[in-house]
Amino acid sequence: MELEKEIEGKMTTCNSSFKIILGSSSLARRQILNEMGYEFTVVTADIDEKSIRKDKPEELVMALAEAKANAIIERLRIEGHVEEDAQATLLITADTVVVSNGMVREKPNSKEEAREFIKGYSGGHAAVIGSVVVSNLTTGIRKGAWEKAEVYFHEIPDEIIDSVIEEGSTLHVAGGLTLEHPLTSPFVEAVVGSTDTVWGLSKALTEKLIKDNLVAAK
Repeated sequence: MELEKEIEGKMTTCNSSFKIILGSSSLARRQILNEMGYEFTVVTADIDEKSIRKDKPEELVMALAEAKANAIIERLRIEGHVEEDAQATLLITADTVVVSNGMVREKPNSKEEAREFIKGYSGGHAAVIGSVVVSNLTTGIRKGAWEKAEVYFHEIPDEIIDSVIEEGSTLHVAGGLTLEHPLTSPFVEAVVGSTDTVWGLSKALTEKLIKDNLVAAK
């Protein structure tokens, strides 16, 4: 299978000394990295996320982001896209889970599970835990960390929940809900922490890990 390759972002000198691969099919993560001013290509990972389990959500998001990185690196090697290059290549992978009522919420398996997730947020709050892993394909150096944000919700009417679920997008995002959705955004009372973390990729954390990786490579 040929690599999925999409050049994103503004023409910029932000990463003129290195290349970036975003290891994610998430449109939100692409948008965030684009807003950061980076040029990048996209390569997606094919892993069984449900087969990777950890006791703590922080450990889980780190393990999943690292598994995605390992799968993409192996894919690049098999397809002959890893080669010696004077210009460093950084692979960015990430994962996000939602913790509500003490339970870890990943992507819902069904509409019924999505409804259960969203009803659990209504009138309450949820923690969003997101990881970022930056792997240097040139040096083998890997830097990763996780970040947490809290989201507080007003009561979400059942008819709104039903409309969001029938639309279908809930099955493709961690926790079954996106803050920016026009139907549910009016019911978000407050976000404590980085909104970027909630969307799937913390700008500040990603920037820090890129810099740390490049410094470690010198």
